[in-house]
Amino acid sequence: MYLDKTKKEEIFGQFGKSATDTGSAESQIALFTYRIKHLTEHVKKNHKDFVTTRSLTQLVGKRRALLNYLYDRDINRYRAIVKALGLRK
Repeated sequence: MYLDKTKKEEIFGQFGKSATDTGSAESQIALFTYRIKHLTEHVKKNHKDFVTTRSLTQLVGKRRALLNYLYDRDINRYRAIVKALGLRK
């Protein structure tokens, strides 16, 4: 499986406040970004997989909503996570 417990802990440890911090906006955005990258590669190989394409679109929308939330609440945290993950708006 592409996303196991150790990979999640690694992502949360790197972008969250701790390895067990699963609820902060930064850790959720980092997890969504990892999943988006994986699903994007899958859709490139399987272009007729419409269910995965829809799931990918929903995931991008969830990440965008969290980024908008972070932008409204704390612009410095928003800029830090966008720079760390290499995202653009």
